[in-house]
Amino acid sequence: MSTNKNSISNSQELDQGSAFWRFSKRFQFAAENIIPDPLVFCLILTIIIFVAGVIFTGTGIIGMLNAWFNGIWSQIAFAFQMSFMVVTCSVTARSKQVKNGLTKLARLVKTPVAAIILLMIFGYISSFMNWAFGTIATPVLAMQMTKNIRGLHFPMLIAAGYSTMILGQCWGPSASVYALIAGSEHFLVDKIGVITQDVSVYNSMNTVLFWFLAVGTIILTIKTMPPKHEVVEFHGLDDVEETVVEEVKGKKTFADRMNNSRVIMYLIGAAGLVNIGYTISQKGILGSLSLNFVIFIFLTVNFFLYNAPSEFIASYRKNMGLATDVMIQFPFYGGIQGMMSTSGLGQIIVGGFTSIATAYTLPLFSYYSASIVNLFIPSQGGQWIIQGPILVDAAIELNANIPHVINAFVYGDEATNLLQPLYVIPALAIVRMKLKDVWGYMAFIWLFWFIFTTIGYLVLPAFL
Repeated sequence: MSTNKNSISNSQELDQGSAFWRFSKRFQFAAENIIPDPLVFCLILTIIIFVAGVIFTGTGIIGMLNAWFNGIWSQIAFAFQMSFMVVTCSVTARSKQVKNGLTKLARLVKTPVAAIILLMIFGYISSFMNWAFGTIATPVLAMQMTKNIRGLHFPMLIAAGYSTMILGQCWGPSASVYALIAGSEHFLVDKIGVITQDVSVYNSMNTVLFWFLAVGTIILTIKTMPPKHEVVEFHGLDDVEETVVEEVKGKKTFADRMNNSRVIMYLIGAAGLVNIGYTISQKGILGSLSLNFVIFIFLTVNFFLYNAPSEFIASYRKNMGLATDVMIQFPFYGGIQGMMSTSGLGQIIVGGFTSIATAYTLPLFSYYSASIVNLFIPSQGGQWIIQGPILVDAAIELNANIPHVINAFVYGDEATNLLQPLYVIPALAIVRMKLKDVWGYMAFIWLFWFIFTTIGYLVLPAFL
């Protein structure tokens, strides 16, 4: 009898899942009961910064309102760029050819553990190519995997896949700060000169920290797999079908032939390839990776992935909804950025950390301050405009390692994208999920990163 009771007890304990899973559920409970929709999240942050600016900076109500208004319109061009990038990369990821490739890739694995490993490796690689493509393609691959493998907890797959896009920016060539300081005309060039990416991105400390977090996140995701009775599988519609354009029946007019002309697509695509090749020959691969150039690459690829102008525009029309939240929310985050910059609130936050730092601890405080500021300004370039001068001046004054300070800024800026929901919106739109479905797992991963990045910046500088 005692043996049977022990067996039942052990079985019940196993059914509760691992300690990691049980701990992660605490975050998910908070997400389901506290975290609002992304737009509401954005509006609440707007109110917080407005009130904080009035109280702590001495900026009057009218001054804060003007800063908010001017900030909104300062981000309109960037909002369009980001929206166009999301849509264009989505058109690429959801094309027939890419879909078939992801389907074949998904069939390479047969178990949940193998699926997690493949998904996250794919996420890291695709994020090196482009963050928007990685954000879209990773959930598409996750959906394909669920067709062949049972027992995959889909919300965790989406969160883990999204985390690879974020972390990938810390060791990839396309992060905006790394690209900026590698140019000869950036606004801090008189203080730090030109810092090429072999020094900023691919130094030994940044490389060790990235791989530690990348491998650690894969292990963490595997260890956090839920027990079978708590698995939430994906049962939604596969929204990655190829775009079907209704054929014109009967005699085709000249206009019909033009609308369905593959020759036109190839001619424009060829012109795009020539431009891409010329730009790379003049500036090199890394020197060419501006935001507009990356968007143009995917736009050019789409002229070869779709057979006709009518099919091309139909696919863009179908994917346009993915940009709605980005288009609406980016101007509001521009308003937040305007209030933080004009009132000096952003400088107060960063200065509070740098004022207590030493040469050894400045990278760590750079990480902390960037993590906080990113919650309100989820744009690395915009955030660097506020934080960059303060961090660089502190590094020069303390004789700190400037590349390490910049790397820490990037890690902080990227890490709290797991808490700040703006960039996960396109992925959620594809799989038709709400923020509350995945935010708890994102926050759980963020806590892991926070702990081990802190340890890394306290320990690694002594050896690297």
